[in-house]
Amino acid sequence: MSTPPISPDDDQPEFPLDASAAEQSPGGDENMAASDGPTAAPAAPAGPTNNDNAPIAHAYRGWFLDYASYVILDRAVTHLDDGLKPVQRRILHTLWEMEDGRFHKVANAVGATMRYHPHGDASIEAALVGMAQRGNLIEPQGNFGNTLTGDGAAAARYIEARLTPFAKDVVFNEKTTVWQLSYDGRAKEPVTLPVKFPLVLLEGTEGIAVGLSTKILPHNFNDLCRASINILLEKQDGKSHYRRIYPDFPTGGIADFSDYQDGARGGKVKVRAKIETRSKYLLAITELPYGTTTTSLIDSIVAANTKGKIKIKHVDDNTAEHVEILIHLPQGSDTEQLVNQLYVFTDCQVTLSPSACVIENDKPVFTDVTDILRRSADKTVDLLKQELEIQLGELEQQWHWDSLERIFIEERVYRRIEKSTTWEDVLKEIRLGLKPFLGQLRREVTEEDITRLTEIRIKRISAYNRFKADEKIKQIEADIKGVKHHLAHLIDYAIKWFETLQEKYGKGRKRRTTYDEIEQITAAQVVASNMKLCVNPEEGFIGLNWRGHEPIAECSPLDDVICFMDDCTMKVVKVADKVFVGKGIVDTAVLPKDGDPRFFTLIYQDKESGKAFAKRFQVGGTTRDKLYNLAASAQSKLLFLDHTKNESAMPSKVRIQLSGRCSARDKDFEFDLSELKVGTRAAKGVTVTKYPVRTITRAG
Repeated sequence: MSTPPISPDDDQPEFPLDASAAEQSPGGDENMAASDGPTAAPAAPAGPTNNDNAPIAHAYRGWFLDYASYVILDRAVTHLDDGLKPVQRRILHTLWEMEDGRFHKVANAVGATMRYHPHGDASIEAALVGMAQRGNLIEPQGNFGNTLTGDGAAAARYIEARLTPFAKDVVFNEKTTVWQLSYDGRAKEPVTLPVKFPLVLLEGTEGIAVGLSTKILPHNFNDLCRASINILLEKQDGKSHYRRIYPDFPTGGIADFSDYQDGARGGKVKVRAKIETRSKYLLAITELPYGTTTTSLIDSIVAANTKGKIKIKHVDDNTAEHVEILIHLPQGSDTEQLVNQLYVFTDCQVTLSPSACVIENDKPVFTDVTDILRRSADKTVDLLKQELEIQLGELEQQWHWDSLERIFIEERVYRRIEKSTTWEDVLKEIRLGLKPFLGQLRREVTEEDITRLTEIRIKRISAYNRFKADEKIKQIEADIKGVKHHLAHLIDYAIKWFETLQEKYGKGRKRRTTYDEIEQITAAQVVASNMKLCVNPEEGFIGLNWRGHEPIAECSPLDDVICFMDDCTMKVVKVADKVFVGKGIVDTAVLPKDGDPRFFTLIYQDKESGKAFAKRFQVGGTTRDKLYNLAASAQSKLLFLDHTKNESAMPSKVRIQLSGRCSARDKDFEFDLSELKVGTRAAKGVTVTKYPVRTITRAG
């Protein structure tokens, strides 16, 4: 989420520009120094030093904390009371003000929301489109993009939106809303909306603030209704009814919630795409992992194929209303193996890290799904109680007015004011006329009540129907009785509220995500050795699938390669597209993953003594990218190297030709290696000859 630059015109005081101005100001250096303690700070030395009493120094003392608090509270994190971020709350409030049953241009809604949200139209439009795509609170009309493919929405002037019936039922009530002034003081906006549902769990949320982040995964509507009812049942009878619920992603998929930890910080969720085998060489992805799109998923598949981690022919995207990605395989492919490779090397499997962080009492609080549900249920009960108390007060007020009006008309009290000449006489006569009947009322008659009686028109008095008036009062009394019953059985009323919501809006909202424990698959288990290892000995590089170079072995992207150089050094590196090992590469070998031993026979010309030594060894434990010297001294010369998997296959003899300039009598002879024992790579070896060697070849 982008953050606005700190503007000097926004929440920043004005400061004097020079020292003289600061001295004249009541909040200048003198006061600032005094506030630091009983002893004045010593005078700052001349030159560029850190001076806390500089004219504008106090502007920066708390700037980071202020900015961090602003981002956390006013932009990135949802509020516990209504489950909304400020921009979402302001959009919904604006649409409620504009509500007339018809669709509104998104551009108009965005412009109207800017009265409350001073952060530009882009953030408002993005938030509105996101809520409309989910469809719980805002109903879209037009091209709002496609969450499956990642396609964006059309321009705001071409698309329309309005509140859903669900939003109008559970989000708004002006009588229970706490209001505050907007940022410029020209309008009132809600501190939080009186939401009677765990919206934050239904919608899901994600935000990055300064120093913390939040990620609450979306849940199924019917699951939330049932969970809220179970929590209320626990309050009612004290027995355990609640069962933990798990997220339900709009893109479906298969999820492993074994480490979900109820959505608290530190939990993990593995989500896999649903992959079907259509034929021997055709796979189809029909459901996506949450957070991916068909575009991003196909890109990851193509990238894995390019790097040789998987092998496919091509990919087709037939996604429209439902996901369908077709993966065509080459002949000879193992479909089961490739499915596992897709899970390991592509976005067909992703890991989500939930972190339930919400705002409570102007502070960020880390919590979990169960706690959010319980607090939401308590909030719903409290809001329903407020609504019932307000309704009861309105009914009792209406009963009082209707009863007073009935007395005024049926007892002909209005005739007493016919001869009154002043307003005071009118009020006095009405009060005297009502006095014998005050016992029929439930509260005292106020001046406002009497004034209201004087506003009744003659036409209404002449058309007064006593029977209808009695029926109306009886209906009000029945409503009062019903409201009082609901207040006396508030938990039952709240349970009925959620049951009604589920019956009204829960049809067709089946779970899309199935959950099962996902077996851990390591890359080493599914990687294919289908890449060609190439070597450039002159420049000292090794790599994969080079054009113009003859491959020397097959390997996988996870393999390690051991390289021997002509200066009798050795290095182990992880294979990649192109890796520098060192100039003068003599031989390379792919190290086996299963620990299969290799036996090496090495003959070298020692730099320090000039002698040639022979030894047999196994490499043993090594560290990647570390250079190991295999000779007795540095800068020695490697003369002969042989490696094999079987000890019995090691060379028994070598043919040695010495330099023609040496003084040796026999310059061409065989050397028996059969007596050499396999030792460590650090061993010096046995002496072959003290003369310079020209060539060594295998003789047996």
